[in-house]
Order: sequence, then C-alpha cells, then structure tokens
Amino acid sequence: MRRSAALLTTAALLAAAAACSSDNGSSSSGGAAFDPKNCQGGTLYVLNQSDSTGHHLDPARIYTSGGGSVTSLIFRTLTTRHRVPGEAGDQVVPDLATDTGKASDDAKTWTYHLKDGLKFDDGTPITAKDIKWGVERAFAPELPGGIPYLRDWLVGGEDYKGPYKGKELDSIQTPDDKTIIFKLRKPEGDFPYVATATQFAPVPKAKDDGTGYEKHPVASGPYKVQSHEQDKNLVLVRNPYWSRTVDDQRLACPDRIEGTYGLNAAVINQRISASAGKDANAITADTDLSPAELARISNDPNLKKRAVRGEFGETDYIAFNPKVKPFDDIRVREAVAYAVSRQSVVNAAGGSSLAKPATTFLPDQAAFGYQPYDYFPAGPGGNAAKAKELLAQAGHANGLTVTLAHRNADYNHDGPAVATAVQAALKQAGINVNLKAYDDASYGDTIQKPSTEPGMFLTTWGADWPTGGPFLGPIFDGRQILKDGGNFNASQLNDPKINAEFDDINKITDPAQARPRWGALDAEIGKQALTVPLIHPIYIRLTGKNVKNAYLDQWRGSYDPAMVSVK
Repeated sequence: MRRSAALLTTAALLAAAAACSSDNGSSSSGGAAFDPKNCQGGTLYVLNQSDSTGHHLDPARIYTSGGGSVTSLIFRTLTTRHRVPGEAGDQVVPDLATDTGKASDDAKTWTYHLKDGLKFDDGTPITAKDIKWGVERAFAPELPGGIPYLRDWLVGGEDYKGPYKGKELDSIQTPDDKTIIFKLRKPEGDFPYVATATQFAPVPKAKDDGTGYEKHPVASGPYKVQSHEQDKNLVLVRNPYWSRTVDDQRLACPDRIEGTYGLNAAVINQRISASAGKDANAITADTDLSPAELARISNDPNLKKRAVRGEFGETDYIAFNPKVKPFDDIRVREAVAYAVSRQSVVNAAGGSSLAKPATTFLPDQAAFGYQPYDYFPAGPGGNAAKAKELLAQAGHANGLTVTLAHRNADYNHDGPAVATAVQAALKQAGINVNLKAYDDASYGDTIQKPSTEPGMFLTTWGADWPTGGPFLGPIFDGRQILKDGGNFNASQLNDPKINAEFDDINKITDPAQARPRWGALDAEIGKQALTVPLIHPIYIRLTGKNVKNAYLDQWRGSYDPAMVSVK
C-alpha cells in the first residue's frame, strides 16, 4: 500500500488549482524540445521530504515495485515498468530478462532468460546466480523491509531464513548462467509485476557482507553510489559499464544526480518554483504542490508550464467492520453510502483538480480492470431521503448515532477535513456521527487488528502494481485476514466463492484477459456495501525550469529521474 498527497483545505484555492496543467504527457520546460538522442549532461537535483531510497540502499530492504524513482537508477531487475506517460506506463516490460517471463504449470512456474552483455559497475558479468542470491538474501531476518510476496508465493518461502548459513531456496533454480526458474505454491499470473521489485536485482555473493552491503551496493543500473547519508543526502555518478545498448528502459540523461532529504514541503515547492541556480535543475519525488503554489499558478504562465499532473491507482474510502453493530446490517451500510456527499469530500481533499469522486473500489484506470457501477446513487451531494428510508427499514426511524474513526492529521485523506465532510453529510440523513481521532502512530495498528478495529473508519488503499489482484486481494480475500495485526480485510470477508474467483483469475497470465474479470469481481463485491468509495486522488507537482521530459507515471504517481533531462 502506498500513499503520498498533500491536502488543500481552502475553497479559495480551487479555482487556482483548476488552472494547473491537466496534461498527462511530458513537460518540455526549458526552451528547446526534448531530444532523447542528445540529452546527456548536467546534474539533476532531487529535493525530498523523505529519503527517496526508502531509507536503505540495500535492494533486499527496499519496498517498491516497478522500479522506485531513484533506486531504479542503481538497480536493474528482471522486469520493470514501461517508462512512458499515460496508460501505457502501467505495462510491465523486460529489464534484465529477455521477456516478461514464460509461465507453465498453470502459472506456478516462471522461467526467465537474461540478456547478453549485462555487467555490474565493476565490469563483472551479471549471471542468474546473482539474481538468485539477491532474492534469497531478502528472506534473511537481518534484512527486513522488502515486499511480502516472496515469502507467500515461493515454494518453501514461509520457513526460509536466507542464504547466509549455506541454505539455498530450492524453488529458485539456475540451470545455467542465463536462466532462472521460480516455483510458486499457487498460480500467480501477476508474477512479472512482482519481478520488478528491487529484491530481483542481482547481488554478487562475493561482495555481500549482509547488513553492511548497503554501504557499498554494487550497481547494475546506469548510476552507482558515490555517497549516501541516510535521510540526508545521496550522490549518484555514472556506471561506466552501463549503456543504452543493454538497457532500453532508461535514458539516464544527467551525468550526476544529487538528492537532498529532510526538507520542509513548503521549502521544496518554493525552491523549485523560484528555480534559482541549481534549483532550476530540480524535481521532487514526494512533494505535491502547496496551496501557495497552486494560487500562483493561475496568474503565472511560466509556473503553469512547469506543473505536471498525474494519477496513481488509489481509492480513499469508508471501511466497515460488520462485526460491530449497527454495521452488521447491510441496510445501515447502504444508508451511509447513500448519505455521503462526495462533492464535499472532493472539496475537503482540495477540489476537483486534486480528487475525483469514486463509486467503485477499483481505481478508474484500465490497468486495474475498472468497470463502472454505482449501486447506491447519491449524486454529488448525497441522497438523504433514500438513506432515511433504509434506516427506517433497519429499525432506526428516529435516526442513529455512530462513531467514525480517523487520523488526526489531514495529509492522508483520512483526517479531520474528510471526516468532518462525512459527518455533515450523514447528519442530513439523521445519522449523528461522533468523530474519534487517532494519532498517526497508533491509527494503523488500531484499524489493522480485528480485535481493535472500529465499526466505521476512514482509510486508503493503493496497489503495489497496477492490476486488480493486489488492489482487491488484501481487502477482500478471506485467506489474507491477519488476526494479530497488519490486516487490511476490514470487513473480514471470507466468502469461498469470492476466494475461488481470486484463484481462477490469478491463473491468467495475460493482463488483458484478467482485467475484465477483476472489474466484474469488484462489481460483485460492491453489492455488499462493505466499503463506501469516496475519491480517487490526483497529483500535481512542479519541476525546475531546466527540467525536460518530466511526467508523473501512473504506476507510482511520481517523476521518473531515469527519463528526465536537465540540459
């Protein structure tokens, strides 16, 4: 799950926000048109609130798919995302491998062959055994933080403790230096998407010293690490053994990339807006436009040209726990769905330039299999009359008092601004809502443990890769319910027919064939009113005035430094 968006709270900014560029394509700020054949040189600066490596430079410890914004500059993986704007950027494509993988045995076996000419930054060849070692070390308890799918999917993964005591994972086979085979416990048609994670980056066993490896990681991508001070800065320089002839997925235009972390969001936006000196060559990987910058854009054509809009597959929603009364009654859940004013939620989230109303759980992007439906049509302002009718049928003709849990900060679309908007709308339907705020540290623990989970709360979900499986599975597959914490199936739905449909779709290896099945499954689950989808967020960010070919990809909703130019 992923979340990063700045909330805007003043109505005066909505018109200014609407003036932002709505182009999902690339930015060509900086004068002459972008030429990918002649984009070498210069230094790109990345200004961030947080460390864009995810705090670590060990590929085993990085939680990302598709190739993170900076980590994919250092590490190549078996597959990666297609680095283009728009919907085509949701596709998985080969990276170190010659293709996205050959499936057999009902998608329980995946075979990859490596491209020719692959080398580490010291000139040594990359082999299948290096990738096997990279995956296996991700199981070591001393290297926590990576994706959870490897342990769940690979045969023997649940008990494996990594390779440092001499034990291999037999479900990863390397019959020769160019071939690697993965054996899975169950069909997983999305395995090529998981193979984009940094755990599938090659690691040379001879240079691996466990927890110390991140101090000197060996690069397979276009840049190698010159220096890294955790949560403060990162400097990358060219890997002399990389070239576009062996990597057609990264332009790697700048000669050098410097990241500065721990900055205030307002400072980042002010520096990029002013574009003075080095900041003319700057982007940010984690900071959306501030209210002040949005207000300026409507009157400043130069800023407007540098505002780039994009989307990430995400839904912000009300979750119900049907084991808590009165939400065990579907009529009460339906009443809440009818009573909600999505327009007020959109306004609370910053207006129509930063959020779209949602009636489906799946995001409205083709990659997820989006199928439109609206079983509880409330219009933009809510349908109080229909909600009251349902409440009366449920025995609450005189109204109802419930509690809505939310985070105590507004940066996550699950804070006081959206909670207050929901409270006001439900009041019109005779539902009195008491708001209960939790601090950021305890909120996740509370809502992700069945024994402490509230009856109704605000939350958000974003998929690790753009297909229906990782979006619907953790929320509605009953076999993914975790009773001791880390549970995302708030409704605790455990329907054998729905579980079986997850299994059947997961056997499909062609995303185009799987998409309509995911959409149909979303539509079927939606009839149970287990959630109330509220909005799908939109992102708007600035670039420095010298930055070209900048776009927010739909896989992660962020700039891709592998594709931008500063000269």
